[in-house]
Amino acid sequence: MVDDSQPGDRAAPLQPLAPEPRDPGAPVPGTGRPDALSPEDEAALAGAVRALEGTSFAAHLSGLVGRQLGFSGSLLPARVAEVADKAAGAALRFALRGAVRSLSGEDRPPQNRFHLAAVATTGAIGGAFGLATLPVELPLSTALILRSVADIARAEGEDLHDPEAVLSCLEVFALGTGGEAALGESSYFAVRALLAKSVTEAARHLVARGVADEAAPVLSRLLGQIASRFGLAVSQKVVAQAVPVIGAVTGAGINAAFMDHYQRLARGHFTVRRLERVYGPDLVRAAYERLRTAAGGDDPMEKAAVPARPSGIAALAEERT
Repeated sequence: MVDDSQPGDRAAPLQPLAPEPRDPGAPVPGTGRPDALSPEDEAALAGAVRALEGTSFAAHLSGLVGRQLGFSGSLLPARVAEVADKAAGAALRFALRGAVRSLSGEDRPPQNRFHLAAVATTGAIGGAFGLATLPVELPLSTALILRSVADIARAEGEDLHDPEAVLSCLEVFALGTGGEAALGESSYFAVRALLAKSVTEAARHLVARGVADEAAPVLSRLLGQIASRFGLAVSQKVVAQAVPVIGAVTGAGINAAFMDHYQRLARGHFTVRRLERVYGPDLVRAAYERLRTAAGGDDPMEKAAVPARPSGIAALAEERT
């Protein structure tokens, strides 16, 4: 048979259909998780980056007591530093036993203003009566701060009946020093990686025993790791309150700054954990590092390591192992 069709009459070869563009918010096949943060969650993570990688507690204190802070720190007696170490260790043990356990299971907004006012009051007492009140004032302040941290955690979806979530509240006291980060690395994720094994072991202990016995080796080890970092902020607080002109009003301001520092860290920490539950840890960390770098977080001077002050608190914890 003769083909009398003209060249223009022949059908063009079939082309493969181009895949339809994926919705960035659609679940990744096989995971059920989105492969990109929503604009709202991207903004929330950017806020967390600012909170976790931003201004230090020492910088906040400098605004309250100015140049006297460094001067008094150079003259801080060894006895005062020892009192601060012991008080900080006792504060963490007291906070672990009481603050989170006292929370009810009902949902409610974080009581940040109430906790801030309560901590400011204890600071006013410390400012009026001096360092002699530290062994009493610091455990009370720390317990109030941990209660506020737990409120923030619950508002971000944490189940405070889960021992791992409870310990993540305590983990907040190890954040904000920047001491474990290498150049180009987030200090926040460095601290979490450092504590990860101890948190896991301590959570297993709490599941098995159902009680926060801080004398148990696994809990004692975790408390020691956290205390060595918490001690840095405590020592800065002690130095500020040791300035001769500090009184009740400024003492209240120092404690309010102490509370605000950890509330800010808690909001950042539990925002990250909430997003990890939705998107997975890898995607959230990649987005976190991208946002941190965009904000200038890779500046070498900014990432210079700030070592945790050698502290007697860690020794106190190790003595219990």
